[in-house]
Amino acid sequence: MKSILTLLLCSTITAVPAFAQAMGSPVLSAMQAELNRSMEALKSQPTPPYFISYEVTETHSVQVTGSFGTLAQSTESKRRNLDLDLRVGSYKLDNTHPIRGGMQGAQRVSTIEMPLGDDVDAIRASLWYNTDANYKRAVEQLSAAKTNAKVKVEQEDNSGDFSPAPAVQATEAAIPIRFNRKEWEEKVRKYSAPFQRYGNIYQTMVGLSASSETRWYVSTDGSRIQTAQTLYRLFISGVTKADDGMELPRYESFFSFTPEGLPSDAVVMKTVDKVIADLKALKTAPLVDPYVGPAILTGRATGVFFHEVFGHRLEGHRNKSEEQSQTFKKFLNDRVLPDFISVYADPTLRKRVGIELNGSYSYDNQGVKARRVTVVDKGILKTFLLSRNPIDGFPESNGHGRKQAGNAAVARQSNLIVEATHMVSHAELKKQLLEEVKKQGKPFGMLFDDIQGGFTMTGRTTPNAFNVLPVMVYRIYPDGREELVRGVDLIGTPLTVFTRIIGANDDIAVFNGTCGAESGWVPVSASGPGLLVSQIEVQKKTKSQERSPILAPPFDDK
Repeated sequence: MKSILTLLLCSTITAVPAFAQAMGSPVLSAMQAELNRSMEALKSQPTPPYFISYEVTETHSVQVTGSFGTLAQSTESKRRNLDLDLRVGSYKLDNTHPIRGGMQGAQRVSTIEMPLGDDVDAIRASLWYNTDANYKRAVEQLSAAKTNAKVKVEQEDNSGDFSPAPAVQATEAAIPIRFNRKEWEEKVRKYSAPFQRYGNIYQTMVGLSASSETRWYVSTDGSRIQTAQTLYRLFISGVTKADDGMELPRYESFFSFTPEGLPSDAVVMKTVDKVIADLKALKTAPLVDPYVGPAILTGRATGVFFHEVFGHRLEGHRNKSEEQSQTFKKFLNDRVLPDFISVYADPTLRKRVGIELNGSYSYDNQGVKARRVTVVDKGILKTFLLSRNPIDGFPESNGHGRKQAGNAAVARQSNLIVEATHMVSHAELKKQLLEEVKKQGKPFGMLFDDIQGGFTMTGRTTPNAFNVLPVMVYRIYPDGREELVRGVDLIGTPLTVFTRIIGANDDIAVFNGTCGAESGWVPVSASGPGLLVSQIEVQKKTKSQERSPILAPPFDDK
């Protein structure tokens, strides 16, 4: 799963009208004034809008990267974008209604660049022009949606296209980036220098991304929201290649809301040494053949596994669209996990086991207050993650309507937390694994120590399966010996694999990353304990057909 950081902007101060000063933020005030004017003017049209919202996102981002002891990049960017949601028709059927037989998925919206600064007239002019264009397009879309609904069979889910939400008034002060760019340029040189000593590490990158995001949101529901957050991420990566051509990556990252939360130089250098040692070991590790048998997922691996395989199938729109397999829709109030496992999504949670969580926010992209949502309670499925696109039995959002700028919001994950009762130590869980190995007559079990990401297919026309991409994997033999291996992809189907969880340990860990789906890339976190699965399946990983470099490196491979 790759991380993509949206770059943002700063504002300059200009004189603003008295009414804007009285209403607080000049940006928010301009948005509110133009929203009121647009709604009033358009209500006399034959097809008036029933809902309009403006969301303006301002991002200021700095990125510094180094490779092999040199500075590779040092950039700063400022940007402001508008997302406009204008709906005609009714909550039951509006212009966003899917055209069955046509393109499915979230509605793509062109990224609308907004003027920087606090010039109210310039902001309102941009809002006016884009509101007018969106209104004309919405009227055409509604006509097509109504026609499509008449000529197609009755839908399985008749819950409507949109839901009301309570009016919210909230303001968070903007937070500037605190970032000494020159200092960090020296740090990334220092952090990446050790990779220079090894000729069998072909690619490496060490870098820091810092961003400050301010979002303003107004809607005809009556909401006026300003949110602000800073994000700091330090990442370390390297890639080597085995003799058979297989590329072997290794990643580590650190995340914090403040620069003080990032690790010390000593911790970073220790992590760099560990990444190098792992890459050297992976290069000569034996290749794994396809395997079915018992395995342990460490806490970090559990987080990624549940995010990819379970969490995406809890996103509300996947249980509504008739193009989707709706894996868990009919399992509501039924068992989907063992009774010692519970799962919740909580964007209000800022830390877990002392680690800050990337998927935190106070309000979603549809003006709905964030909240904890228990989706599985003691193995029983209770609800789904919901945006303002309702599904049968769930008429309201629970604060998970999310998107990247330029996309329409859909239900997305936030901080996905897996909890287990009856946890044992890692040593005891390993003992249980070996008992399962003996019981099944297998030559070994497996340990998935780290997973970089993966993908899952949730539609009906393709196999409803997943492919998770492990990085550090070990074979565990009956005598307890552990052997690092490579070339493993963890595959399977969700309804099968989750019934095979038989134990958990107290190895609780966190994965922070960025997830890409229909509404773009959004920051997410996942956390869980180590889990014992009685049966998993692995297949061989794809590999390059290119040989290792013929020329020797210009420095010794020590």
